Amino acid sequence: MPDDFSLKRSARLNAAYADYRAALDGSGVAKRFMPYRWWTLPNPISGLWLVYSSMLEDYATDLANVINDLTHHVARLRAWAIVVEPMDDDAKMEVAHEFIGILGVAALSAPYAIKSRFAVAAAHLSHQANMAKDLENWKDEFPDKNLYLNDLEPFGRTWGKFRRFKLKVEPIAGSGFKAQTHDFRNAYNHRFSPRLLLGLSNTVTRYVDGATGVVSYGVGGTPPLDLNKVADVLQLECDHCYVAFEAFQALIGEQVEAITKFETKNASKTKAV
Repeated sequence: MPDDFSLKRSARLNAAYADYRAALDGSGVAKRFMPYRWWTLPNPISGLWLVYSSMLEDYATDLANVINDLTHHVARLRAWAIVVEPMDDDAKMEVAHEFIGILGVAALSAPYAIKSRFAVAAAHLSHQANMAKDLENWKDEFPDKNLYLNDLEPFGRTWGKFRRFKLKVEPIAGSGFKAQTHDFRNAYNHRFSPRLLLGLSNTVTRYVDGATGVVSYGVGGTPPLDLNKVADVLQLECDHCYVAFEAFQALIGEQVEAITKFETKNASKTKAV
């Protein structure tokens, strides 16, 4: 049976969460969400495009999901910022531990995941769609490694919409985001990241002079990330993602058009599934 301390703590956390839900529901901020199932492939379609159609369903859905999640995360962080404003440090520590910490990790990691998933989706789909351009010379050769934007060029360069897509994806999780979040994602996974809401981190930092090799240590620490400032930075990332998603749709539209023309031309030569 819970002791008196646990019961009081649960009551405080329940009250905080109720305040959070009220702030979230009452925010009245319009949110933009990415659509689902927005493409139309030929029906029936030959088995040649089974991989493309399956990948498109999978990747486009996942991209919409993860971008829409980030949109929700921004709203959640703003709601929590309202709730914690009047709290003392002890109360803030409780809600940071119970609610805000994991939300912050998910939100601050999302732009990197979105950028990588755009790269994977565009590379694989362009590779498959290239069969519609030159089936006779198409070879199923694809790198077995993590893909970055620069790896897309061999597969995407035949598509007119590819260049704009790449340009719109590039700003996601860029140098500005990295600087304003103190490189949170990499620090969280490989070192010690800043905290959210309250608490210093990295109180001692080691420096090595590039010219002399002299080692020194700085003492001070990295301040916590302010929830509203994090939300502002992530809103910019959302805006980048929305534009990139539109460019992704345009690229897929061009590929679907090429596949449709291919199917029409070769209808009598292929077996529908």
